[in-house]
Amino acid sequence: MAASARTLVRPAVLRTRKGKLVYWSVLAVALVLFTVAFLVPLYWAVTGAMKSPAELAQSPPTPVPADWHPENYARAWREMGLTRYFLNTVLLAGGAWLVQLAVQVPAAYALSKLRPRFGNVVLGLMLVTLMMPATALLVPVYLTVVDVPLFHRNLIDSPSAVWLPAAANAFGIYILKSFFDRVPDELLDAARIDGAGPVSTMGRIVLPLSRPILAVVSILSVVAAWKDFLWPLLVLPDPAKQPLSVFLQRVAQDTPLNSLMAGLVMASLPLIALFLVFQRQIIAGLGAGGLKG
Repeated sequence: MAASARTLVRPAVLRTRKGKLVYWSVLAVALVLFTVAFLVPLYWAVTGAMKSPAELAQSPPTPVPADWHPENYARAWREMGLTRYFLNTVLLAGGAWLVQLAVQVPAAYALSKLRPRFGNVVLGLMLVTLMMPATALLVPVYLTVVDVPLFHRNLIDSPSAVWLPAAANAFGIYILKSFFDRVPDELLDAARIDGAGPVSTMGRIVLPLSRPILAVVSILSVVAAWKDFLWPLLVLPDPAKQPLSVFLQRVAQDTPLNSLMAGLVMASLPLIALFLVFQRQIIAGLGAGGLKG
């Protein structure tokens, strides 16, 4: 008989009337607190963009705009010229996503199923980078994109300066490898018997089974690239090539506060929509367990 899972409160206590009351009360309070923590800042941003500059600067702030100005969004888009910077951000985030998958999926597959010599050492060295502060890696990575080893090319003001460093993501390789480890080796052995090589096995067997975790890695990649600020600021000094995160900070001093708030809200909408559309895949990927052979 399988051992029962140990919990903080015994199941027998939870089945009592008092236990159920305490359980649902704690759950309701936790849900309310988390909802407030996430939705209140979003509410202030959305409604603040629809206030006049004078009302937005009032202290204490008004919880509901006295005069609604939804046209502030269209005005901010037009006057700030956000179309170019949205396209720049899409280019950077989309390219980073494709490059990450192109590098991380084969690397994780090789470490998990091909088991090269010193593979554990390579994985360990990758994981060491997760222990280091991101700021500690800025200088060596910047020197690398200024003069790419072997090719001796300067990638400054090129999208490649954002795409290539994004591929060196040890966390993505680790979670992909952890999922690939759960794919039964019997499936791969059957594919080899049928004459499939390592690349065909990865493409026809492993990747179709890995759609949930690929969705998680993809969304994490797009979100990280979309909201990144410091690295694009360093490697994209040309204002015409900068993403939204850098552009909005650059013009913050000379832009009315309500227009700036509208720009920030519109910059966040694609990420919110991405999560709402793919939330089922995210939960499935994060909760993916072992696969049955």
